[in-house]
Amino acid sequence: MRRVRKKEHIENYLKTSFKGDTLFGDIYLPHNALPELNFDEIDTSISFLGKKVNYPILINAMTGGSVFTQEINKDLATLAKELNIPMAVGSQTIALDDEDSMESFKIVREIIGSDGIVISNLNGFASVEDARKAIEMIEADAIQIHLNLAQELVMEEGDREFKGILSNIESIVKEIDKPLIVKEVGFGISKDVAQRLYNVGVRYIDVSGYGGTNFVEIENLRNHELDFTELYSWGIPTGLALLQLKDMKDDLRIVASGGLRTSMDVIKSLVLGAEIAGISGELLAYLIHGGYPNAKEYLESTIYKIKIIMMLLGKKDIPSLRSTEYKITGKLKEMI
Repeated sequence: MRRVRKKEHIENYLKTSFKGDTLFGDIYLPHNALPELNFDEIDTSISFLGKKVNYPILINAMTGGSVFTQEINKDLATLAKELNIPMAVGSQTIALDDEDSMESFKIVREIIGSDGIVISNLNGFASVEDARKAIEMIEADAIQIHLNLAQELVMEEGDREFKGILSNIESIVKEIDKPLIVKEVGFGISKDVAQRLYNVGVRYIDVSGYGGTNFVEIENLRNHELDFTELYSWGIPTGLALLQLKDMKDDLRIVASGGLRTSMDVIKSLVLGAEIAGISGELLAYLIHGGYPNAKEYLESTIYKIKIIMMLLGKKDIPSLRSTEYKITGKLKEMI
């Protein structure tokens, strides 16, 4: 059933039409006409999870578990390898129950190699032992624990019991020796939730805000009993989620994701305090529609435009980019 569901998720993502708003449009960045820089001085490299990567972009969790999704992961891992950027795999729950599914995840580490960053992924009810197995399966540098409450509630066969997730996350944090990243799946993480996660030891949070892949719509296309169209607009916009968590704690590392499609989205995410910017749905669409060359061209052009915007801001590297002054306007200003 999980294999079929994974395939349906990808097919339904490509059918989705509802577009949310990250509210990044309400962030104004000032032009610098005298940057006193040469373009070849721009340095986009960062340190993430203890390793140096060339660009502040994470290929975020998408899929795995079948021959079809294995080919997708193969291409994504090749991109991560060529560009030296991190990659997170999709939920490995299916591989814990079905050994035949493991190869679709293992191939990521095989391609990226030991020097690159690979991140595991499980749900909030995963046991400590499951977390260890998921990490071992792909020799992961960290593990994502995803929170998908809205998706489960709309999913016809989804979970309905959610008590105990926070204490379970605390157990995993205490028992494993790898960083744990708590990640939403497109509906955002509020400051209150971030504080509760921080209190149990979580130091990496992926806000995965509203504005990108909409799992309510994806599951609604699978649900033939009820219509959940009215919930398509549910969630915390990515821009708002980042602002709420910015400077919350000095040792809290934020991953931005949820509707990041362009170089400007990446830049604004970093200006709003993100350690790195995760891209998933947009990259998947380029890959499915145009194959590996199309996906590679999309990422390379995004990277080139990131450098251009850094030049326009007069910022030589990512640390200085994070100090960029900005103005908040419109709806986002009203919401904060």
